[in-house]
Amino acid sequence: MAKQLMIKPEKCIGCRTCELICSWNRGKNFNPRNSAVSVVNYEAAVISVPVMCLQCEEACCVKVCPVEAMYQDSDGTVKNDTSKCIGCKMCVNACPLGNVSFSQASRKIVKCELCDGDPGCAKYCPSGCIVYTDEEDGLGRKKAIALTLKKVFGAEPKVEEAAK
Repeated sequence: MAKQLMIKPEKCIGCRTCELICSWNRGKNFNPRNSAVSVVNYEAAVISVPVMCLQCEEACCVKVCPVEAMYQDSDGTVKNDTSKCIGCKMCVNACPLGNVSFSQASRKIVKCELCDGDPGCAKYCPSGCIVYTDEEDGLGRKKAIALTLKKVFGAEPKVEEAAK
C-alpha cells in the first residue's frame, strides 16, 4: 500500500523544523531555501501550513517533462532524475499547487521525494502536524482539510452573502 504525507494544519506550531530537517537530508546544511517543504503562515487565519509535493497520482510535472527526468517510481512517488534533467522548469510551471521549485544555487529541481520512504519532516515534527501514513487513512482527511482551507481563505461565499 502506498504511503503519503498527511498534514494536520491545526497541529502546526510554525517551528519550521520540517524545513530544516528537509534541507539537512537533501544537502547536509540547515537552509530552508534548499528544502522541499515550506511553512506558509496565514496571519489573518492564525494558522501555519507546511506545503510540499502531494505525490499526485496523475502528476502534471511528469507529463510535461520533455526528457522524462520527472517520473513516478513503482510505489507512486514522483521523483526527478537529476542526470536527465535539463533545467527547463516545465515541471515547476506545471505543478498546480506550486510544490516544485528550482534552486538557482544548485541549478536543480527541488521537490519532495519522501526521503526514500523515511521522510524526516514527519519523523521530527514535534507537534505531529506531518504524518506519514497509509493512503486509505488519509484521503478523507485531505478532502476535509481542503474544504476547511477553502472556507478560511474566502473561496466560499459568506453566510450573509449566500442568504441574499
